[in-house]
Amino acid sequence: MLEELKGVGDGKSLMTQKDVPEDPVVIKRRQKVKEAVIHAWSSYEKYAWRKDELQNRICPAETMVKIHPGTGEETRSPYLTTEKESFTIWMKSLVFNTNGCTVFDSKGNIIYRVDNYNSKSCREVYLMDLHGHVLLTLRRQKFGLFKTWEGYRSTSGTAESTTKLEYFRVKNNIFKIPSKDSSSSYRVITGSCRNDEQYCYKMVTRGSSLGIEESCGRLVAEVKRKQSRNGLVLGDDVLTMMVESQVDHSFIIGLVLTHSLINCKL
Repeated sequence: MLEELKGVGDGKSLMTQKDVPEDPVVIKRRQKVKEAVIHAWSSYEKYAWRKDELQNRICPAETMVKIHPGTGEETRSPYLTTEKESFTIWMKSLVFNTNGCTVFDSKGNIIYRVDNYNSKSCREVYLMDLHGHVLLTLRRQKFGLFKTWEGYRSTSGTAESTTKLEYFRVKNNIFKIPSKDSSSSYRVITGSCRNDEQYCYKMVTRGSSLGIEESCGRLVAEVKRKQSRNGLVLGDDVLTMMVESQVDHSFIIGLVLTHSLINCKL
């Protein structure tokens, strides 16, 4: 398979040169696509072949993190917004268009990704940066009538280095009956708020939009379906996330992913 991919574009094209004029831009784009496909297939074949089919029901970190192993010295991303920023969330993984999530900034750069392969509603999910460094580990716990999702920070970019100190917690009543106006809310307990009644943030859904508010009611982020410049609403798997200034957007995307996991959308 890999040899066939490498052969594409090296004089083995189905179309002859006299049929299609050689445009330098087209040639460059063709080469980039070829390199991307070869890279994706090589990584899948090396790290996930015959592993994801049998083991990925619990999304093992050693498989997901190594799809795009980081090289060189680790660099930190500027998570704190300096002004109001917009992000695009595509509820698909770039690894063969499987389950997961890809987050782009306003310039079109990939800043976060989740690769779940063919699994859905995993018990453990990893939020990574572009290079595969684990930033957050989301774990599902179940206590009585409640399902709780807990978020943990990673100290050195691997799932094994995830701190034991809980970063945030979201509790969901599995027998909660949805309201007629399609609205619901979830309390977010952070490390500084140990009492469930003293929540620090709240996720509120109104129709298809999701708002993240501080306990005082200030809106810090909002997620809704993305619209084109012509006002056309895109598919329900393409979202726009607006984050206010001086807010940690890695924390916000962690909450958005948790909300998707609660509602079995990831």
